[in-house]
Amino acid sequence: MPDSGVEDMLRELSPPVLGAVVRRYGHFDLAEDATQEALLAAATQWPADGLPDNPRAWLITVASRRLTDLLRGEQARRRREDTVTQWTLSEEHLAPAADRRAADSDDTLILLFLCCHPSLSPSSQIALTLRAVGSLTTAEIARAFLVPEATMTRRISRAKTSIKTSGVPFGMPPEADRVARLDAVLHVLYLIFNEGYASTSGPDLVRSELSTEAIRLTRIVHRLLPDDSEVTGLLALMLLTDARRPARTGPDGAPIPMSEQDRSRWNTEYVAEGIALLSEALPNGPTGQFQIQAAIAALHDEAPSNEETDWPQIEALYELLLRLSDNPVVALNHAVAVGMTQGPREGLVALEKLGDRIPGDHRFHAARAHLLEMAGDTDEAVESYVEAARRATSLPRQRYLHSRAARLR
Repeated sequence: MPDSGVEDMLRELSPPVLGAVVRRYGHFDLAEDATQEALLAAATQWPADGLPDNPRAWLITVASRRLTDLLRGEQARRRREDTVTQWTLSEEHLAPAADRRAADSDDTLILLFLCCHPSLSPSSQIALTLRAVGSLTTAEIARAFLVPEATMTRRISRAKTSIKTSGVPFGMPPEADRVARLDAVLHVLYLIFNEGYASTSGPDLVRSELSTEAIRLTRIVHRLLPDDSEVTGLLALMLLTDARRPARTGPDGAPIPMSEQDRSRWNTEYVAEGIALLSEALPNGPTGQFQIQAAIAALHDEAPSNEETDWPQIEALYELLLRLSDNPVVALNHAVAVGMTQGPREGLVALEKLGDRIPGDHRFHAARAHLLEMAGDTDEAVESYVEAARRATSLPRQRYLHSRAARLR
């Protein structure tokens, strides 16, 4: 089997293997170390010796043996230090029992729930999810979020310590907590996707490795919870949004607004899959915010041109979204939709109502500049574009906003 095929398989197997080992032994840190050693052994042996009959069972067995060694070493160290507490290893912890087919899906989902534990900050939830479930290295995560590797190492270590000290067992959350915890999982996946699709800082507008990873992880959750309409809605939203990625940037990396994009470059397979998922989700269960956002994305994707976009329907969907979430970014997008439907002056009136809610966000000033430009107020539009550029933290976005101002001068 080619090395690349082995790497892809190991990437897919890593979360369920880690979940199975953590479920059996409960030591998150040591289980992750043991799983990484098993993956390394597989990457070395499988290309030369061929795949075992059951790759997942092989990995769990090797990881469990290594974890047993680590725990025994820890026991010996503690005995040498006359520590009272002893970690018990018993025959019931044998790895093959963790290889039950029925537990494959549960372990990955439980691992996601664990990484999104409510005691963790959103940044720690994201980092731990990418490390434990996404199988990204600490260096890769650090590069994605533009922080030193040592900083990311400390963040992930603190997250693991918080989970350990919380005393939460490895298992599905109680029924009463499950909805809230699933909401946290979906929110983390949504944040990872957004950071990849429209980076908030750094030299690149798009970090495709993050958006791609978010889609992959969301596909896993959708496979595990196919009847959850919001999970389906989130996957549809990601696909319908990511479908536009090939046309979002120019050769120099500068952003291209949707109104000016070459729609023939959009990923039609993603559009078709996203619409099919949305059609599946909407009739089932309550309509949540991800389904509504996906519906808005679908209206953009299905429009043959910017001029033919169904803006009244988009405005109505944003009004519905505002009833579910009083989010200032949603209100901003609603104001833009009002401007496209009722005229730029009406859009500006709606926009000014939320100026004090996101005064430091460049998106407010960029939207204001766009509506002012539509209204013909060139001088004010230039000022708003310059102010938006001053507040933007993404370098390509700064250059784009300055270029818009320069074009109007």
